Amino acid sequence: MLLKNRCFRALKAPIFSLLLQTKKPPYAYTQKQGYVDVYMKWKKDPYYDSIEHIYRSIELKPIISLKNCIARDPNGCIPISAVSKRGLEFDVSIKVAKFLRQYPAIFEEFTGPNYNLPWFRLTPEAAGIDREERRVYEDCREDFKDRLKKLISMSKEKVLPLKIIRGMQWYLGLPEDFLHHPEINLDGSFRFVEIGDGLRGLAVESEDRVLSVLQKTAMTKGIYSGQPMEALAFPLFPSKGLRLRCKIENWLDEFQKLPYVSPYEDYSRLDPSSDIAEKRVVGFLHELLSLFVEHSAERKKLLCLKKYFGLPQKVHKAFERHPHMFYISFRNKTCTAILKEAYNGKSATEKHPILWVRKKYITLIKESEGLLKHRRVNNRVVERGKLDLDLDNVDENGGEMAESTL
Repeated sequence: MLLKNRCFRALKAPIFSLLLQTKKPPYAYTQKQGYVDVYMKWKKDPYYDSIEHIYRSIELKPIISLKNCIARDPNGCIPISAVSKRGLEFDVSIKVAKFLRQYPAIFEEFTGPNYNLPWFRLTPEAAGIDREERRVYEDCREDFKDRLKKLISMSKEKVLPLKIIRGMQWYLGLPEDFLHHPEINLDGSFRFVEIGDGLRGLAVESEDRVLSVLQKTAMTKGIYSGQPMEALAFPLFPSKGLRLRCKIENWLDEFQKLPYVSPYEDYSRLDPSSDIAEKRVVGFLHELLSLFVEHSAERKKLLCLKKYFGLPQKVHKAFERHPHMFYISFRNKTCTAILKEAYNGKSATEKHPILWVRKKYITLIKESEGLLKHRRVNNRVVERGKLDLDLDNVDENGGEMAESTL
């Protein structure tokens, strides 16, 4: 009888524990192999370093800003005095006139009507691309509004300062004057608010559930149902020759099995030192770069987001700890974070129309480089010709030859 009772208790315990078991909240999860503070050796990958619209982005941004300044003028041209003292505004570190002359395929210089000052206008090719760019902005207004709404929805209070939004406009693909016309570009779910310290912000009010790119892709493949605390693995793309140490691979395997916390869900009760909090941060960075039209951003530009998105102090380390998801490029002496998934085969992240427009401007940049090189060659030929003519007037003893007279 005693043996029978023991057997009954042994069977009874696990059965009732399963019946009473509920799904643990995110903050209750920890990981047996807590190996978050790991050091990953950086390995250069020429493929990602050679993506032209990424490494030329720093050069292209001030060009488009100056292009917009000229295109907005009613006459379609401006004197150099209109922009000569605004180099800091356009992020131009040299004299603005010198900068404009570096791109003759985009900016055409001519002498103005007064005081022989240099004036600039767009070349016909640049003006044509500008018109195409404006059509894309018109056609993609709803898409831009949705991207901005998602960015704000990931923040702690569903509100972001306008200065933060302006800093992200280039990455989101928004036109520079997007916030200047809220009656056209925004809907009723947006509202401007005062957030203290003299700052104005933009808030989003919506009860609709927002799914991340990762969730939508997994649902399409039938490997994710969208239930709370459901595990979802990140897509990994190892670089050629990049090998992780065995203990890091083990940690990564366990990390992938953890529940996925969407960047649009509440994370306030997560333990910052847990691996599930790390997975939430990685999920946020994945979604953020998915929203950007180039799927990349200067790493230092993302550091200002920490306060508003609940990111850890050393959030930049997440890019280094997950080299199968992100690549850090140091080309042009700039640290740029790139989402690998967007540049591998049939990606879930589609190429945005504004990206094709930027590529056309890059084509004009390369044409400008060719024009400047051609000018330098011609100048050397002319200078050499002048030198030869001068030598014709010098005799073998180094003295000038006397002019012949009739």
